[in-house]
Amino acid sequence: MQRRNFFTAAAGAAAAVTAASVSRVAMAALPEPASQSSADTAPPLTPPNGRPYRPVVTLNGWTTPWRMNNNVKEFHLVAEPVVREVAPGFSINMWGYNGQSPGPTIEVVEGDQVRIFVTNRLPEHTTVHWHGQRLPNGMDGVGGLTQPHIPPGKTFVYEFVARRPGTFMYHPHADEMTQMAMGMMGLWITHPKGTHPLIANVERDYAFLLSAYDVEPGAMTPRVNEMTDFNIWTFNSRVFPAITPLVARQNDRVRIRVGNLTMTNHPIHVHGHEFEVTGTDGGPVPKTARWPEVTTDVAVGQMRQVEFIADELGDWALHCHKSHHTMGAMGHDVPTMIGLDHRGLVSKIQKIVPDYMMMGERGMADMGEMEMPLPDNTYPMMSGTGPFGALEMGGMFTTLKVRKDLGANDFRDPGWFKQPKNTVAYEWTGAPLDAKAPRQTAPGTAPGAPQVRKPAADSSHTSHH
Repeated sequence: MQRRNFFTAAAGAAAAVTAASVSRVAMAALPEPASQSSADTAPPLTPPNGRPYRPVVTLNGWTTPWRMNNNVKEFHLVAEPVVREVAPGFSINMWGYNGQSPGPTIEVVEGDQVRIFVTNRLPEHTTVHWHGQRLPNGMDGVGGLTQPHIPPGKTFVYEFVARRPGTFMYHPHADEMTQMAMGMMGLWITHPKGTHPLIANVERDYAFLLSAYDVEPGAMTPRVNEMTDFNIWTFNSRVFPAITPLVARQNDRVRIRVGNLTMTNHPIHVHGHEFEVTGTDGGPVPKTARWPEVTTDVAVGQMRQVEFIADELGDWALHCHKSHHTMGAMGHDVPTMIGLDHRGLVSKIQKIVPDYMMMGERGMADMGEMEMPLPDNTYPMMSGTGPFGALEMGGMFTTLKVRKDLGANDFRDPGWFKQPKNTVAYEWTGAPLDAKAPRQTAPGTAPGAPQVRKPAADSSHTSHH
C-alpha cells in the first residue's frame, strides 16, 4: 500500500469506530472539536466568555475555542493523522491534533476548572501528558503508570484546575519515540488571573514550539527510528521562508514563548535587541535572577519566556544559532570541496555523468543560487529572498519586524523595512585596498605555522648529572 494511501485509510478506519462513553462526567454531548486546515498564523482568539486575558499569537498556529459548562472550560482534542504544509510545495505526513501539527494552543486562566476530551483516531493507542502542570496524579497522562492507554476510537477525559500561570505544552506519553517524531505536540498557556508581581503586561505575546523531522528527499513520512540525524528543523512545524514574521510596534513590550520537543538543544538568538528570560515551565523568574541576553539556550523538554522592548526599527533576524538548523534538507553529508581546483575535471566527469555539477569549491553560497532540480516534495537547502538578494536560510529562521505605525492589534506582515539614507553598509569606492583572496596552501605550510626543531645528536643537554 502506498504511504499516502496508508495514512488516508488509517484515518478513515479510526474515525469509523464509535467513541466510548466519557468517564463519569454527566454530559449531554461531547463538545464539538474545532479543526484547522491552514498553516497560516491565526489572529489571537479574544476570549468570548470566562475570565478575560490578553491572548497569545501562535506562530503558524491557532488557539482552540472552548465551551463553558457549569463554570468548567471544556476542550476537545482529536489525535489523528494529518498532512502538514511545512512550506509551499513541501508537505509531511504527520500525526497531530485537530487537523494540524502542532495541535491547537490551549489558553486558560489561573484557577480555571478545565475538562479536556481526547478522542483517539490514530492507528495505535495514545495518551496526553500535560507537561509542567500541577494536577492529580491520575491526570498526568503517562500510559501504563497513571492511566490506561487510550485505544483507537475511544475518548478519554482529563479534568483538573490550572493552578499556576505560565507557558506549558502537551504531548503523548505513549510510544513517545514514534508519536512525537510524527509531530504530536501542542502549546498550553495559563494566563495570570490578575496583576502578578513577576508577570508584566505585554503588547505582543508570541508562542511556538521547536520540532524536528527526518524526511528523506522526495518522501512524505518522517523516519521515526532516529535520535540525532534530523534534517527538517522547524518553528511550529514550518521552515523558513514559510515561517510568519513576528511584528511589533516601536516601543511595544514583546514576549516570546518557546518550547523545545526536539532531540537537541537550541540557542535562540534575537538580533538588534537585548532580552531577559522572564519565565520557564517552572514559573516566572524572580527579577533578581534576570540578566540581559541576546541568546538563550532552550534544552530538550524546556520552555522559555523572553521579553524585551522592541525599540529598534527594522527587520531583525530571529533564529536558532546552530548553523545547520537554519538549512534545509540538502545540507547534510555533502563533502567539503573548498580549495580544490576542479578546472578541467568537470568536463571529463560530465562525459560519464552528464548532469554532474561541481559544488562547494568556493563555499556553499552558490548552492543557494542554483536552480537545481529537486525530488518532488523536497525543499531546498537554502532559500528565501530579501530586499538585497538571497537570504541563504532555511529551517529555524524568521524575522522580527519593528515598525512605527502599526495598529495595536495588527499582526500582518508590513513588508520589507526601508532603511534611512546612509544607514546601509556600502561598497568602498576610495583608494583601492588589497582584497584578494589568499592563495591556497598545502596543510602545515600556511604562513605562521609552528616550526619544530629536533635536538642535534651532540647536544649538550643529552645527559645531566
